[in-house]
Amino acid sequence: MDERERREALAAFLRTRRARIQPAEVGLPARNRRRTPGLRREEVAELANIGISWYTLLEQGQDIHPSKQVLSSLSTALRLTAAEERHLFLLAYGEVSGKRMEEEQVTPALQRVVNALNPHPAFMIGRCWNVLTWNRAAELLFRFHEPCPPHSHNVIWRFFQRENSTLYQEWEKQAQSLVAQFRADYARYPGDVSFREIIEDLQQASPQFCQWWEQQNVRGLPDGPQVVKHPTLGWLEFDHVTFQTSFSPDLRVKVYSATEASISKLEQALSASL
Repeated sequence: MDERERREALAAFLRTRRARIQPAEVGLPARNRRRTPGLRREEVAELANIGISWYTLLEQGQDIHPSKQVLSSLSTALRLTAAEERHLFLLAYGEVSGKRMEEEQVTPALQRVVNALNPHPAFMIGRCWNVLTWNRAAELLFRFHEPCPPHSHNVIWRFFQRENSTLYQEWEKQAQSLVAQFRADYARYPGDVSFREIIEDLQQASPQFCQWWEQQNVRGLPDGPQVVKHPTLGWLEFDHVTFQTSFSPDLRVKVYSATEASISKLEQALSASL
């Protein structure tokens, strides 16, 4: 993502946030003959107490540099969530670099932690969601060893290659959540070529990804209850939690803490595989 792309992404994000808000939600009177949904530009400018001409240039992706005070005002006017506000600031102030970042490394200590979490499935991902290591329970559940080219170890790529899979309950809801988090992480690393390669391949492979990516939604970590249907073990229930490591902010451990009934199934399957 170069400087021009970042400005265009900021412009698109502002347009989509504006389009989702109705005048009545922010105390403005309803007006007739609205050609597009949501607020008008002049209404956003009024709510944020900034000039309409200046705001129009910002939405057009022009080379202007909003202050942090202006961005905070826009965030309030557009009713952004905390994750969306962070995304707004990243798009406006993110560092631009065209180089590919170095690959992450899993230390022996981190490997031991992931292994020790059996029978709860656990795996570690890097900045662009490539799986770096996993334990036996995660292999049993997600089968990371199975090839899925060209991004065999990428979480979101593998997820969208299973659009018709029965593995995930409420697949579409989870997919939209993943896209929103992936977009938020992408803004944190605007110069990472690996991100761009994955996004371009997903756009070619999945019309659904294209649709949700263009919506510009962002959110925090998609943790919470997860229900997965294993082909032989049946339905498994988990509490999904993500931990950031102290070794590097880019490395995160994702743990699927199984319920009591699911633990029993996992333990039996792991014992049978020895």
